[in-house]
Amino acid sequence: MTTMTDVARRAGVSVATVSHVLNDTRPVRPDTRAAVLGAIDELGYTPNTLARSLVTSRTRSIGLAVSAISNPYFTEILQGVEAGALEAGYSLLITDPHDDPRHERKVVQLLHERRVDGMIVAPSAEPAEMVEYLARRAVPTVFLDRLVGDDHDQVCAENTGPVRQLVGHLAESGHTRIGLVAGLPGLSTTTERVQGYREGLRAHGLPFAPELLAGGNSEAAGAQRATHHLLAAPEPPTAIITANNAMTIGTLRALRELGLDVPGNIALACFDDFSWADLFTPRLTAIAQPSKGIGAAAVRLLLERLAEPDRPPRTVRLPCTFVHRTSCGCAETAPATPPAAQERNPIP
Repeated sequence: MTTMTDVARRAGVSVATVSHVLNDTRPVRPDTRAAVLGAIDELGYTPNTLARSLVTSRTRSIGLAVSAISNPYFTEILQGVEAGALEAGYSLLITDPHDDPRHERKVVQLLHERRVDGMIVAPSAEPAEMVEYLARRAVPTVFLDRLVGDDHDQVCAENTGPVRQLVGHLAESGHTRIGLVAGLPGLSTTTERVQGYREGLRAHGLPFAPELLAGGNSEAAGAQRATHHLLAAPEPPTAIITANNAMTIGTLRALRELGLDVPGNIALACFDDFSWADLFTPRLTAIAQPSKGIGAAAVRLLLERLAEPDRPPRTVRLPCTFVHRTSCGCAETAPATPPAAQERNPIP
């Protein structure tokens, strides 16, 4: 097995110099660094990451805690995180908190005990215990998708403007009774999307009707029940907006059970696009989130935090794109211009 001593001998340097090149613990002349890296490549040397972590107090690993990894949205976020981490030379330890505050606290502790350098977490609707654990131990952390407060590093898509845009599109198509299947209470995404719904109604002179807002708990089964509830109203909606892709599936199931045609009997638009949204009949009008971009931005934020532990926290919001298809009941056109990003301290 090739050792660090073999690399040093081939490069004509000391073992300490090889260590400094591998661990970035001291500046090394460019020509010396090139000689060491060339020897490593020639000999096929594989560094001992455990030994390196003892020298640098870093494991070159990131903990990722994201619920519903099977959801296409979070799968794409994972791809963005993985690509960003790999490019920066970090490995990932992945856990699923199941959107359960107690389990969330437990998996975060397990990641911390494995000495990850930092964490990227999609918090639950009740994240206080988990946030307190991380803050008390000064664990570098970036929260993604759901926000927990401006005193933390966090990144998510814009939520309010895109839903306002969906409401506006449906209102301009002649709908005056527009329903919303909202997400899990307590999530910032739910709060902001409901806010966008109400703003969209107000902007088009439509009254807010409580019976047209139903909670789908961010899941298909909940949305299925919520859709039945909306359509049982004395004056049911003529159009429905679903607030995530899982709930879109539940709403479609309910409409099928009720024998309703989309968009013949009811228009449908959804927050979250996914790769097979245009395979439905009709094709789904949707808001597409920059999911891979969210994951990549979270990694960049975390690396910045590791490099500058005392810098002010940053909140980054990325713009979404309105994808106009046919489920809203009008002819398909080219996608509209994405809403302007609402970013504070944006990452270039």
